[in-house]
Formats: sequence, structure tokens, C-alpha cells
Amino acid sequence: MHLFYLFSVWLHILAAAVWVGGMVFFGVVLVPVIRRPENERVAASLVQLTGLRFRLAGWLSLALLFLTGCFNLFYRAFAWADLWNGRLWEDAFGGALALKLLLFVLVLLLSCLHDFTIGPRAAELWRTDPTSPQAGRLRRQASWIGRLNILLALLIVALGIMLVRGWSW
Repeated sequence: MHLFYLFSVWLHILAAAVWVGGMVFFGVVLVPVIRRPENERVAASLVQLTGLRFRLAGWLSLALLFLTGCFNLFYRAFAWADLWNGRLWEDAFGGALALKLLLFVLVLLLSCLHDFTIGPRAAELWRTDPTSPQAGRLRRQASWIGRLNILLALLIVALGIMLVRGWSW
């Protein structure tokens, strides 16, 4: 069973790396490339295709993070009942876990909004009518949601480290 736990932790870290790494790739690599004048003609398609490709990897990563996180928590001697009887939430570990879960739910909601509503509409308008005010507004909204999501992701990673290594400053 311990070997399965180690595999689950490894998978959890790998999923976090793919998820966070993909968002960093967008901001650090893709956005500067599409902003170059010579790429103006293909920028909208490049963002749309890259976003669609990453969407699958991102959502699979989030699902793996949830499943492996649950397994890892239960391996550490917590049960489903502890979610409701208060045992899980009574110390600093529980406080950090509660905050991590709250941020994770917020990331899921923001990701749904970005990936299934604002992002696709922004990309489509950018491709069909790049100078429209609505296209610019939707692109800015998608960009800010992405920035907020990466900030939340980094906070979640920090909380994960605190859960494993301790909460003390």
C-alpha cells in the first residue's frame, strides 16, 4: 500500500507540474510570441489551437490532482467521516487544507468560466473581427482570469508544501 501511496504522490506532483507549467508557458512563452508584429496574422489561431490543446491536459491534471489528493489524505489516516465530524479541521493542518480546497474550488470555477465561456468567445471574435471592442474586452477578461488562476495555483502549491512540511513560519 505504501508503494501505491508513493505513486499517488508522484502523480499528484506531476499533475501539478503539468497544470502550473502549462499556465506559465502561456504567459511566458506564447503571449510574447503572439504579440510580435510578424505573428499578428496567425496570433488568434495560435492562441485558440494552443488553448484547446492545453484544455484537455489542464482538466486531466485537475482531475488527477483531486483524485490523488483524496487518496493521499485518506492514506494519512483520515476518512470521509472526518470531513463532517470536525476532526480534519481542528488544527493548522486542517486550516491549510481548508484554504487549499477553497482555492481549488475557486480555480475550478474560474477555469470553467475561462475555458468554456469567455476564452472560446474571445478567440472566435479575435479571429473573425479582431478590432471589435467586444473582442478586446473578452480577451482582457480571459487574460485576467488566467493571471488570477496562476496566482491561485501558486498559492495552492505553497499550501501543499505547508501541509507536508508543516505550517510553522
